[in-house]
Amino acid sequence: MTVTADSQHAGPAGPGAVGPDGSASGRLRRPSHLDQLEAHAVFVMREVAAECERPVLLFSGGKDSAVLLRLAEKAFRPARFPFPVMHVDTGHNFPEVLAFRDRRVAELGEDLIVASVQESIDRGRVADPGPDGSRNRLQSVTLLDAIAEHRFDACIGGARRDEDKARAKERVLSFRDGFGQWDPRNQRPELWQLYHGRVRPGEHLRAFPLSDWTELDVWQYVERERIELPSIYFAHRREVVRRDGMLLATSDWVRPGPGEAVEKLEVRFRTVGDATCTGAVRSAASTVAEIIAETAASRVSERGATRADDRVSETSMEDRKREGYF
Repeated sequence: MTVTADSQHAGPAGPGAVGPDGSASGRLRRPSHLDQLEAHAVFVMREVAAECERPVLLFSGGKDSAVLLRLAEKAFRPARFPFPVMHVDTGHNFPEVLAFRDRRVAELGEDLIVASVQESIDRGRVADPGPDGSRNRLQSVTLLDAIAEHRFDACIGGARRDEDKARAKERVLSFRDGFGQWDPRNQRPELWQLYHGRVRPGEHLRAFPLSDWTELDVWQYVERERIELPSIYFAHRREVVRRDGMLLATSDWVRPGPGEAVEKLEVRFRTVGDATCTGAVRSAASTVAEIIAETAASRVSERGATRADDRVSETSMEDRKREGYF
């Protein structure tokens, strides 16, 4: 029998069938949109675990990777995950996110690998951009070094196609060559959810179980599954400076420059990353339900609205991905 993502919801139907609540029912509940997204994501994770020898799940502490952890639980519990969890740490992260990352992994009892950009700088692998410079692009070298060190042949991450034009070009299983580089014109076809996970020594795959999800899907799943997230995703008062059309939270790496003033505003973050290039948005949404309503009304992606590194040029993300960026 062939098992696909869609068939995981199949069950008995017709007279005498038992409904989800245990009562007699003529038919089972039709899978919802979130059910189908979840089933496909679980299917992708299991395929990667089955086909690859040394996969790893990337976990930044953000909302998308928190959803990935829940999906991994559904795919593999009660056993432990068949892969470690890894975070590429720029050293310029929000403290609330790092605290959440460590606590969540400890609760799951899984292994956490921290690949440090600061260590890459100390070893001379990348140039230090200075105390006020963004380290976001430097993550590519740190990630590729960690892949080589641990001999990972697949990296599972939470990137979604709706985030950016370059990410929209990715396959669910996206091939990287022996140099860790990506060629969008040289990707394997994926028809009818048939995935090719074979790689040669030195090559690896990037697996994106959330490819077809949207920001709204993520928040609706967070609500349904009651997934805990870092507090900075919810409205709070914070000191910020206005820079390049964004609200950057003040920190050891973001200080007011000439002509800039510190303001204390009610904000929240739609995405988390390097604090030097990740902006907040004005918002009073303090619950998941309020964020869902706000997200449904938004016409700008979270990265387009709040990530300075994506504003360099239209091909900025694609250029970085070609170099090995996730």
